Amino acid sequence: MTIFSKIIAGEIPCHRIAESDHFIAFLDIFPLTEGHTLVVPKVEIDKLFDVPDAYLSDLLVFAKPIAKAIEQAFPCNRVSILTVGLDVPHAHVHLIPMNKTSDMNLQNEKLKLSNDQLCDIKDKILQYL
Repeated sequence: MTIFSKIIAGEIPCHRIAESDHFIAFLDIFPLTEGHTLVVPKVEIDKLFDVPDAYLSDLLVFAKPIAKAIEQAFPCNRVSILTVGLDVPHAHVHLIPMNKTSDMNLQNEKLKLSNDQLCDIKDKILQYL
């Protein structure tokens, strides 16, 4: 069982942004920028392109209003989508507010945010959902 499956099952807390029958979105606790959100299918499959087609096509539809809300909460040039998946063997995408390409560099130092700061970020995003 991956850490994401444990989050989905409610065994590990998260800063939940949205949830449906098939997906969950929550704040990355090691964000590159404020508003950095993970979108995770509830089906535990390692690689994104092994996710069933119906899930894969619905993932972007689920992520779209979240990305729009992030963009309003944290004015930026765009909210980009990034797929890596090496740290957690559970398909997922990152929604990252960015102003320049270097904002997407996973080698950048991650923000160190308190629980209160993460709660504030969550609340800002939820205002626009």
